[in-house]
Amino acid sequence: MSIITMPGIGGSDDAHWQSHWERATPAIRRFAPASWDEPDLDDWSAALDRAVADEPAILVAHSLSCLLAVRWAAANPARVAGLFLVAAPDPDGPRFPRVAAAFAEDLDVRPSAPALLVASDDDPYCSEARAAGFAATWGVPRISVGRQGHVNSASGLGAWPEGRRLLTAFSAGVGSRERSAAA
Repeated sequence: MSIITMPGIGGSDDAHWQSHWERATPAIRRFAPASWDEPDLDDWSAALDRAVADEPAILVAHSLSCLLAVRWAAANPARVAGLFLVAAPDPDGPRFPRVAAAFAEDLDVRPSAPALLVASDDDPYCSEARAAGFAATWGVPRISVGRQGHVNSASGLGAWPEGRRLLTAFSAGVGSRERSAAA
């Protein structure tokens, strides 16, 4: 089972926890759309198609990529082992970038893969209530990591050990589910 990181707009800089995780675990790969700064939904979807080529993957999405991951997983259930969604943005919120409007469509889906929504209590891009709404709509549990802003480089999390522990536990559950299904 592979793990694919999916940064939000602009990609994840070297200080971002996704970049730390990729450096610490070379098997973790990042999807690579060409339109990082001016996100194009078709380009990002094609990049995810390329990244998840060989086997079902756990998608570790941050920010805008959470919206893509949920939509893509619902459309490609056999290709997704799990969704680890961090700091999903509110597409109706005042800080949501207009250039990403296409990502806000068709979000009333329920991915069949196991999923976890990790949210911050003071995310400037998504209120606690909206994060709870996402969790209910998508049928996934939500975990609060306290007051961590947008759970990005500006949050000063470094390698974000708490997040890595959450991913490890989540991945173990996904792996045991796959082994049970194969038996």
